[in-house]
Amino acid sequence: MSFPKAVYKTQERYRRLTVPQFTVVTGILVILVGTFVLASPFCSHSEVGLWEALFTATSAVTVTGLTVIDVGNDLTIFGQVVLAVMLLIGGLGLMAITTFLQGFVVRGTELRCRLDRGGTLDEFGVGGVGRTFRGIAVTALVLILIGALFLYHFGFTDISNTGERIWAALFHSISAYNNAGFGLWTESLQSYRNNWVVNLVIIMLVLLGGFGWRVTSDLWSNRKSLSRRNLSLHTRLVLRTSSLLIVIGTIGLMLTESIGQRNFFSGLPLPERLFSALFQSISARTAGFSMIPLSINTISDSGLLLLMALMFIGASPGGTGGGIKTTTLAALMAATRSTLRGQDDVVLRNRQISDKVVLKAVGITVGSLLFVLTMALLLGITTSLGGEEPYSFIEMLFTCISAFATVGFDLGVTNQLGHMGQLVLIVGMFVGRLGILLLLSAIWESLNRDRNHHQNRIGYPRADLYV
Repeated sequence: MSFPKAVYKTQERYRRLTVPQFTVVTGILVILVGTFVLASPFCSHSEVGLWEALFTATSAVTVTGLTVIDVGNDLTIFGQVVLAVMLLIGGLGLMAITTFLQGFVVRGTELRCRLDRGGTLDEFGVGGVGRTFRGIAVTALVLILIGALFLYHFGFTDISNTGERIWAALFHSISAYNNAGFGLWTESLQSYRNNWVVNLVIIMLVLLGGFGWRVTSDLWSNRKSLSRRNLSLHTRLVLRTSSLLIVIGTIGLMLTESIGQRNFFSGLPLPERLFSALFQSISARTAGFSMIPLSINTISDSGLLLLMALMFIGASPGGTGGGIKTTTLAALMAATRSTLRGQDDVVLRNRQISDKVVLKAVGITVGSLLFVLTMALLLGITTSLGGEEPYSFIEMLFTCISAFATVGFDLGVTNQLGHMGQLVLIVGMFVGRLGILLLLSAIWESLNRDRNHHQNRIGYPRADLYV
């Protein structure tokens, strides 16, 4: 077979991919390209091999932040730029980018295909994907540049070299907005714990990135009259749920670490302790930055459990973070409330939520729980078979949730794992970023590609089930 024919056949197969399959394949290709680029001598030193590059590229594209290398020391400036580009690719939304690209690949797009692409992008209606992607990119660019300016002029003032200071400000602004948690220093941002400008800028970028473009666009459109009547239901739910989680996380960490008598906040006055708890509570929602050393010895088990819950919930739909999303939690809580009240319909903020949305929320939560538990099981098996240092169950579960929810918090486990254990985390990061339902949909469509898909109009008799 000649080379042009092979390329033509590959293009034809790529065009026949469904949106979930297209997203998975493109994500894998981006990670593989990033792996080989990072492993080249132009990007890294000899300590970074193909495996380290693969783990780092996956963590960057999935905006997780878990790493087995020292970004500031093991990567060259060019390598750090490549890493920042991969953070932008993953943060702006792998699904958004692949959906945008598919508009150039797929020919003869019909209305049904446009609806399919819009659904994958979490867009309502049949609006153009290109316009949406431009809005996402412009919003991200403006916020990242504003954050970098503040970090340069008022944050990283201790860096004397102008070039290093500019790059540090820009890199950490990109990392914060994309909820990635990557830093140029081994201790993350711990040396800037008392710098209120750095803390506030990172917090604002993390929150805006986690809210998603739809929320920031809605807030900007209604900036002259920010009332609940003007904001959409989605925006109100995201802001309300996120605020509650921040308050619960902050107060919860203050209580657990005061009662647990660990040294997580030891030696800090009350204002710094409160602000550190606020920072960690926000960062736990998929950002991964740390102002205080995080280990099994510094934080109590109840504090770890609280952080795991925050990580598992994650950011909001269309945002740069992972997790099951804040709106999923809101839908589940509303369904629980309706059940307790004996209501047949699920109501949120005086709006009836369709059964399809509730079922999707249940599917996301159950699928994510099962996947995380499977990850922890496999991680325990691989460490036992590899004769590695034994870890407690809470350490393994914490690491698995951190990878799946694309957070990047690490208790010192990731670097100590063998290749099989790190492979479990790689798969978890990839699945967590794409979404469990999208991955299962891609697999299902691959297994059933030769079957005709017609809407099932057969009705089945109802039956009662005791639960």
